[in-house]
Amino acid sequence: MQSEIISLEAEQQQAKARLNAILGRAQDAPLSELPALRHLPPEKLDSAGLQQKAIRNSPQLATQSAEISVADANKRLIEKNRYPDLTLGIAPTQRGSNISSWEAMVEVNIPIRLDTRRSQENEATAMLIAARERRSGVENQVIGELQENIVAFEAAEKQGQLITYTLLPQAELTFRSALAGYENGKVDFATLLDAQKAIRLARQGQLKMRVEQEIRLAEIEKMIGEDL
Repeated sequence: MQSEIISLEAEQQQAKARLNAILGRAQDAPLSELPALRHLPPEKLDSAGLQQKAIRNSPQLATQSAEISVADANKRLIEKNRYPDLTLGIAPTQRGSNISSWEAMVEVNIPIRLDTRRSQENEATAMLIAARERRSGVENQVIGELQENIVAFEAAEKQGQLITYTLLPQAELTFRSALAGYENGKVDFATLLDAQKAIRLARQGQLKMRVEQEIRLAEIEKMIGEDL
């Protein structure tokens, strides 16, 4: 047990050093030993509302939307090649210091390579469709990751409540019973230790569920771009 305690303390110090380095703080800066778990009202984890925020604030989706705009603009530009280009020009003819006449010019560029133009239009259309498909795929991925974190948070919350209100009280009751039996000589010391170990495991489970909830909340807040 002493060896395990030393290992856990070393891991704690390493985690503290990493956190302070990430936060740009001094290595000896104190960290909260046991931060209080945030209790969120149900409406804070409304799936539909969180999905809208994630879609609105996602950098990946913003990039894909920009690619769609570029592809759409390129398609519209290529489609303009269907129509002839008309160029008008006018210029004066000067003799000495006077203008003696005017010249007019009309130039018409008629697109006659229909196969080339159609190939360009088809390519531009395909690129636009591909950009929209990519955005749809990224959107599905963002929503899927968000929903995964919501489900994991809710599962950790239920597990924590099960441990707090069922498993831990049962373990404490078993320990008190084993302690009474040990004092009366009806239970051996190993049974008493096992009962105490069950309490410690339940409390450890509580901490794990708290950590899991905070991790999932942080992931959700990162995806929606704001604090819950």
